[in-house]
Amino acid sequence: MSNRDLPTFTGLNRTGELQLNYLERIVRRELRVVRHHDITPKYRRIVLTGDDLADGFPFVNYSPDHVRVFFPHPITGDLVAPRETPEGWVNEGGTSEPIHRDYTVRSWDPQTRELALDFVLHEHGVAGRWAGKAQPGDTLVVNGPSSNWLLPEDSPHMLAIGDETALPAIARIIEEAAAGTQVTALIEIADAGEQQPLTGVATIDLRWVHRDSAPVGEGHASALETALRAWQPPADTSGLFVFGAGETQAFKPIRRYLRRELGLTKDQIVVDGYWKRGVGGFDHHNYELGDS
Repeated sequence: MSNRDLPTFTGLNRTGELQLNYLERIVRRELRVVRHHDITPKYRRIVLTGDDLADGFPFVNYSPDHVRVFFPHPITGDLVAPRETPEGWVNEGGTSEPIHRDYTVRSWDPQTRELALDFVLHEHGVAGRWAGKAQPGDTLVVNGPSSNWLLPEDSPHMLAIGDETALPAIARIIEEAAAGTQVTALIEIADAGEQQPLTGVATIDLRWVHRDSAPVGEGHASALETALRAWQPPADTSGLFVFGAGETQAFKPIRRYLRRELGLTKDQIVVDGYWKRGVGGFDHHNYELGDS
């Protein structure tokens, strides 16, 4: 089944539930670094542009979509990425296997044709190492998105919960939520030095969870779970929608808590395991957190 055959939703999402707008095709874009800016000591924003953005980018408000980013090989420098041909998608750029990770687009400026991605800087992954050394003129291939995740704009209360990998999506929820919406954000970061300013027109309850000092309750998988359980949900949860993302094992009990203890329906939450500890190149598309 192709994306053309899948159900799609267009326009403002006022259904109270997550909707998907499947795009007709996945577009490959070869982009170059324009500049970068360190938001915190370990968090860097990299701005990209290129002729492949001349026709625009499918950036939709309140829709924190993933794109697949292909990186050069750390030793050979080969940038291997798929290209669509009449015979289908084929890899080009070298003989090694493509190296890719999924990222949420942080921002898109149609006037300057600039696409921004945020990276956590570290030395134990290809993407983090590349971002730490990136210079203007360096190239990446960005494929996608395949669909727009349309969060419900009419939900009166949004709960956004995640670690650093979810920060671009959570930041966009905070910035793009409509006036009158209550947004609660629980964000786990390394320490107080990794906090960053996040603002919007909604009513915002922003809670940073510092891994170096935040308590982990007995039987809890993470400080983030402890912080979530300490949060007081609204008396009426029928208008609550939850977005959550982070490490897979940490988010299994979080999803169970939301579904079993808070009693939220599956249509009220979208919780995703973005990465798995000890697994490089983890593909969250092939992993289901489940409710058990």
